[in-house]
Amino acid sequence: MTKKDIRFLRITYLAGPNIWTYRPALEAWVDIGAFEDLPSNKLPGFVDRLVAWLPGLEVHRCGIGEPGGFVLRLREGTWMGHILEHVTLELQNLIGMRTGFGKARSTSTNGVYKVAIRSRDEKTSRACLNTARELLLAAADDQPFELSTHLAALRELAESQFLGPSTACIVDGATERRIPSIRLSEGNLVQLGHGVKSRRIWTAETDHTSAIAEGICSDKDLTKTLLAACGVPVPEGNAVNSPEEAWETAQDLGLPVVVKPADANHGRGVYVDLSTEDDVKTSYTRALLHSDSIIVERFIPGNEHRLLVVGQKVVAASRGESAWVTGNGQSTIEQLIASQINSDPRRGETEEFPLNIITLSEDSANAYDLARRGFTPHSVPAEGQRVLIQRNGNVAFDVTDDVHPTVAATAALAARIVGLDVAGIDLVAEDISRPLREQGGAIVEVNAGPGLLMHLKPATGAPRPVGRAIVDHLFGENENGRIPIVGVTGTKGKTTVSRLLGRILKLSGKHVGLACGDGLFFDRRPAKTGNCASRKHAHRVLLTRSVEAAVFENGSRTILGEGLAYDRCQVGIVTNIAPGDADPEYYVDDAEQMCNVYRTQVDLVLDDGAAVLNAGDRKVADMATLCDGEVIFFSMDENAPPLADHLSNGGRAVMVRDNRIVLVSGVESTPLSDLKFIPMTANAAPAYQTENVMAAVAAAWALGISRELIRAVIETFDPSRTEAQEKPGILNAHA
Repeated sequence: MTKKDIRFLRITYLAGPNIWTYRPALEAWVDIGAFEDLPSNKLPGFVDRLVAWLPGLEVHRCGIGEPGGFVLRLREGTWMGHILEHVTLELQNLIGMRTGFGKARSTSTNGVYKVAIRSRDEKTSRACLNTARELLLAAADDQPFELSTHLAALRELAESQFLGPSTACIVDGATERRIPSIRLSEGNLVQLGHGVKSRRIWTAETDHTSAIAEGICSDKDLTKTLLAACGVPVPEGNAVNSPEEAWETAQDLGLPVVVKPADANHGRGVYVDLSTEDDVKTSYTRALLHSDSIIVERFIPGNEHRLLVVGQKVVAASRGESAWVTGNGQSTIEQLIASQINSDPRRGETEEFPLNIITLSEDSANAYDLARRGFTPHSVPAEGQRVLIQRNGNVAFDVTDDVHPTVAATAALAARIVGLDVAGIDLVAEDISRPLREQGGAIVEVNAGPGLLMHLKPATGAPRPVGRAIVDHLFGENENGRIPIVGVTGTKGKTTVSRLLGRILKLSGKHVGLACGDGLFFDRRPAKTGNCASRKHAHRVLLTRSVEAAVFENGSRTILGEGLAYDRCQVGIVTNIAPGDADPEYYVDDAEQMCNVYRTQVDLVLDDGAAVLNAGDRKVADMATLCDGEVIFFSMDENAPPLADHLSNGGRAVMVRDNRIVLVSGVESTPLSDLKFIPMTANAAPAYQTENVMAAVAAAWALGISRELIRAVIETFDPSRTEAQEKPGILNAHA
């Protein structure tokens, strides 16, 4: 018997909508070899080993639509392609890349399957797929498999690839509002929206975040000066240049004081509640490890708070708490920290934990503060003696609902003074529900690019929708970040229809990006010649921030091999499906299967958009039921079967009547132009050219472009000349 193996013939990352799903997916062509004759029920012990390693498979629904469905299939007998799909999904779920979508389909080649899995990251999904293969082979051959080791490596890979929590929550907020997003780097730079409607974020910074404001924030002394000048309460203090000057300033301000770096962050090198000359001078020296510029300022008693300001409004607030241990007369402080503080399940070293693990490294501010009070990590406090371990930090206790209105107004004012649209305002106060001035509270820092995790996963209190707040700040209530996108697919005519429609849109006054078989164009300027009907070139259009409308030609191989560049479109056009249309290389063996490829374009039409379909092509016309928006038919034959019912229900169509192109809406019809006046249809031109013109006309009509402009363009458009060859004509006066 042939050796049992699972071979990957091809693995493709479909980065956009595809034949499987609206979302990115990993597609693997899998040859299961001898396993084609060995379904799961014919492999002794296989199912039990698999479920023992991955008990989560028991909740996979599959087939019967309820938990346990997949395991039932395993025991009844199913094939390795199908099992590979579910195991890969389960591995993704176990490492935090949760998803439930997967498909496995046989092909026309015996033993070869297409397996598709929803993928939030290509590298991680590929690694999960390879691990799933190894696991299945081990289970089939009754070999050991160190799942925990593999999962640890997969988690590490996933964490290195995922968006950070701050960026991810903003992207999630955009998704809630159906605003598209594009990751622009392996880091956290993300574009929300397309073209001229787009905005960009980098963690919690936006393209409205001023570089000048960031510079001000990095200079704490300058920040305080500006805030104080506008009446915002801040602690008195000055920059100092020596230990001696630090002590002199401390005496002038009045003890106790704080010594801290002028430009460090995350609380590094900050020493508080200092009352002796030795403490002040030593803290100055230690703070120099974090910055060349040191500030001494008045100590403000109270708890540290972080207020998140977005668009001049406080949207979340958190409070820090000091950490204490209580002695038992036997355990060291280090042991007490482990048993009384770090044992809290809310504490951990990764971002999923709202509270940090506390350590007492020799150079930490906590260790120094402890030493000032006569303790070391190895000291043994007496029974009942309380020892302060950390004065502030872990600002993770939600107090949003407690913030006094005047405190919120002061925080918003501080952000505005500095010039930040999104800011983290650090303040110290005994009680956040009271005005600052009556309790001697003050704002101590203003931060650009504030972390959002404390508001997303607070130690206590409700999570706050801070990502959505930032999205709402960037996009108005009725904005969705979308420009009109037209996608054109079908067997023939795609390039011509795309070019003609691009010309109509350009002359309607929009800056147009066009990616088609003739090249990549911005308005009529060629950016690249040759075939640019691909996801890569369409992506370039969507990133160009001057583009107000886009037209994309999408052949079957773009859909099958890349996925589309956009999540939804305003207009989707299917020109036709030739009887012999197929692509055996992709296991698409006939025109019926090709329908499932081209329908992807119709699936993406927005609710307020339109599908433009060829009523004279049955396979294309049948796609009308798949469209979420309006359907506009075009047809050479005004008696084409779909038209009667469509028009009787008030639908729209473009057709030929008495050798004229006519726009029909319900029972009303409006002549557009005689065929003899249109270069593409005059002089006994082939019928397909008339269909191409009608498809472009229907799309322009769907986009609300005037009949007069549509007629002017189709009567002057010369398909024999590329966009680069066309000379400016009288119509450019409209541009």
